[in-house]
Amino acid sequence: MFRYFPTNYVWNLSVDLAIEMGARIGEIEAMCAPLQEAAKKPDAEGTQAFRDTWAKMADQLCELAEEDEAKGRCFSAGEKYGRAASYLITCERLQAHDAPGRLDLYKRMLALFDKGIELAGENCERVEIPYEGKHISGLLVQAENTTGPAPLLVQVNGLDSTKEMKYRVGLPVWLAKRGVSSLIIDQPGTGEALRLQELTARYDSEHWASPVVDWLEARDDVDSKRIGMEGVSLGGYFCPRAVAFEPRFACGVCWGANHDWRDVQKRRLENEGDFPVPHYWAHVRWVWGAKDIEDFMKIAEDVHLDGVVEKIKVPFLVTHGEKDSQIPLKWAQRTYEQLVNSPKRELKIFTEREGGVQHSSFDNSINAGHYIADWVAETLGGRTARS
Repeated sequence: MFRYFPTNYVWNLSVDLAIEMGARIGEIEAMCAPLQEAAKKPDAEGTQAFRDTWAKMADQLCELAEEDEAKGRCFSAGEKYGRAASYLITCERLQAHDAPGRLDLYKRMLALFDKGIELAGENCERVEIPYEGKHISGLLVQAENTTGPAPLLVQVNGLDSTKEMKYRVGLPVWLAKRGVSSLIIDQPGTGEALRLQELTARYDSEHWASPVVDWLEARDDVDSKRIGMEGVSLGGYFCPRAVAFEPRFACGVCWGANHDWRDVQKRRLENEGDFPVPHYWAHVRWVWGAKDIEDFMKIAEDVHLDGVVEKIKVPFLVTHGEKDSQIPLKWAQRTYEQLVNSPKRELKIFTEREGGVQHSSFDNSINAGHYIADWVAETLGGRTARS
């Protein structure tokens, strides 16, 4: 794990995630060098300083992108807008949910991301899926060099990630090369669903997963018999739950297992394990729509997979980093052990040899991500080599 700030795990996590999304090391140094003292300060003061330096770099990149646009250099402009969006989402996710200007920061990120995708001509289309009178937003990435309906992997967030973050880390691009399409969504409790639609998280993830499958089945570019789901971090709970209760999914993948999130919360109350974001307890109450910590802990009692994964009857891959300091390795082993009715179950522990040993491989995602992409391609009928 790259530790720019020796005493601040949460900030190091954010920097590592930014690197995985394509941050440039020179820009990392320029943004982080002034923050060494701020990293030691309380959340509110420290995260404001973090936001100021990262948003300033985003502004600088946008100025450079505008100069590119003026010269008709749209590919260059698109890349800069995309990187600016990544820096904005990095500092936005560290802010308290009610921090002044946070929502505007998020909306600007969305606009820059979309502009970057358009100008760079990337294989990525924004879509909206009807849900409870509102919608679930997603990013659709098409399989490359395929004819007819393609297999597809639905990808869902963890507690504090967004569809833009998951897209930039790279799994959708790696899958497209393997002949598998992707739909990355902001499910309830994350991204646009939470910030713009006020859709909070729910333990019964099949409630929102089934309408997503309905929407995919209506498309002629998707093979409805070859739709899988992957979940990262807390998505390592949402995904198995959805696959267990939505039989139309053809496979499932946990990128970081999360078998018993209720237990993780109890341990965190006792100061065991690392937090993923500052203002943690306020953040989880916001995500789950809880009025106070007691209400949140009652909600968390349902967020576990005991008695659930036994219902999964399709291939399933469980992955975990051997040095995950947020979610103990034992929970990956528990999920695997209970997949007794899966016809093809696998537990993959990422070690120092291949990298990706931290939580959901945020420290080095590419080898872990390629392992997942290969498994999905083999399972859903894609390819792992040129024909």
